[in-house]
Amino acid sequence: MLEIGLQHSTIMQVTESNTAEFIGSGDMAVLATPAMVALMENAAMLAVATKIDDDQTTVGAHIATSHLKPSKVGAHVLAIAELTAIDGRKLTFSVKAYEGETLIGEGEHTRYVVNREKFLSKL
Repeated sequence: MLEIGLQHSTIMQVTESNTAEFIGSGDMAVLATPAMVALMENAAMLAVATKIDDDQTTVGAHIATSHLKPSKVGAHVLAIAELTAIDGRKLTFSVKAYEGETLIGEGEHTRYVVNREKFLSKL
């Protein structure tokens, strides 16, 4: 059952393959903003994954974030997502990313609960 306050943390190490230079979102070997956003989305998805039916999943619909500080190759980044609002199928999360105790990113993320088969049938 979905309830406000559900949380999940996801961690990753910054590697060459998730730098701005490699992804193409910038030209330096630091954590790419799209990689940080993906980590935040992953934490939000996993926060509710075991609380919905097996034939359901959640899909990202909107994210508004700030990337506050760079992280170098080798650093470990932790994303934390907390479910803050439920409006029918619409779920809103507070998302934050940390390198150690330093906040490097934060924002709000919206996901929708969907039926997997029905969603894919629209492709």
